[in-house]
Amino acid sequence: MTDLVARRVIRLPKPFPGLILAALIGGLGFALHDLPHMGAFSPAILATIIGMILGHVLIIPETAEPGIAVASKTLLRLAVALLGLQVSFGQIVSVGLPGFLVVAAGLFVSFIVIRFVGARLGIAPKLAELIAAGTSICGASAVAATNTVTEASDEDVAYAIALVTLFGTAAMLVLPLADRILSLDARQYGLWAGASIHEVAQVVGATTQVGEAATQTGAIAKLTRIMLLAPLVMGLRLRRPAGSGKASVGVPLFVVGFVALMGLNSLVALPHLVAQVGGQVSGFLLAMALGAMGLKTHIGALKAKGWAPLALGAFGALFISLFTLGLIRAFA
Repeated sequence: MTDLVARRVIRLPKPFPGLILAALIGGLGFALHDLPHMGAFSPAILATIIGMILGHVLIIPETAEPGIAVASKTLLRLAVALLGLQVSFGQIVSVGLPGFLVVAAGLFVSFIVIRFVGARLGIAPKLAELIAAGTSICGASAVAATNTVTEASDEDVAYAIALVTLFGTAAMLVLPLADRILSLDARQYGLWAGASIHEVAQVVGATTQVGEAATQTGAIAKLTRIMLLAPLVMGLRLRRPAGSGKASVGVPLFVVGFVALMGLNSLVALPHLVAQVGGQVSGFLLAMALGAMGLKTHIGALKAKGWAPLALGAFGALFISLFTLGLIRAFA
């Protein structure tokens, strides 16, 4: 009887080992993010890389598999839902109608064009869709959120994240140099950076050297793109073919959660601490989820995809930069 009680006490839920491993990877991603010169790389991106490395140098025990699955799916959806606490309708108003139109047109046109070019390059539709989402919306989090509908492989997710990280970092370095020639005012430059650079941290990195006004405008434009993640994912879900394995109608619950929290943040003056903690929790859960995906990603599978996805990532980054710049010059 005593042995039976002892076994019951020490028996852990099946997902526990994998969740602990994902949490350690996520925590390491945050630790690396705080190091000098690492601020341009989000903890989620760093966790993806760490997961990929560990997946190749360690033998992941079978007992970790249930937790890895929970982290890469359930926790991912929760992380995206909590992003709703970071945005509000008031932010859209503050960027102005011309600014909102620049952000929205840049997002949706870029997404469509990148997917179209991907098809012409012979890239698998699911991978092209993830590259389009990461480039046009908000980098790694958009890739992960879109994949809840696209249902691509972990290798495709990792490849898309790698591309948006590479070209987002390049844009962060190139846009300040280009502004010396273009001579945009601070608001226009911030809008350009926020409407075209992939990751939030990269937008901040590209605008801080220009000034506070550029940084504020860039952050608001970037958060507006994050807000548009919800309608894009809903649109993709509604366009799913009827025989794809899941119903082609219905809104994902995490999108409902995202919209509900955004509405709450818009209608109620939430304490700053609530939004801050929500953002930190969302970021940590996203790092856990992408770290778990990294554990299941194999470098050989990435190499096998060839040069075409790399070319698509470069084209997408260039297209959204030039397209949004043209819109800003014309209307903002």
